Amino acid sequence: MPLTDRDRAILDFEAEWRRHAGAKEEAIRSDLGLSPARYYQLLGRLIDTTDAQEHDPMLVKRLRRLREARLHERAGRAADAR
Repeated sequence: MPLTDRDRAILDFEAEWRRHAGAKEEAIRSDLGLSPARYYQLLGRLIDTTDAQEHDPMLVKRLRRLREARLHERAGRAADAR
């Protein structure tokens, strides 16, 4: 399924959000009209798609790598808690 305009806007925002003044959550609301929780939910799904990877391969690779690192960190903390 090809990327929608909203999908492209989310990916483009994620690639450029540091150029916005203020907090990221505020920029998500004002620029995209989404709650931060919904934004991250959509972004998480998007980075698993081939279309997103074709749209911005460097961004998608970086976001996937960060997600994997967070998952491994959580798994390590869970194992340590036992």
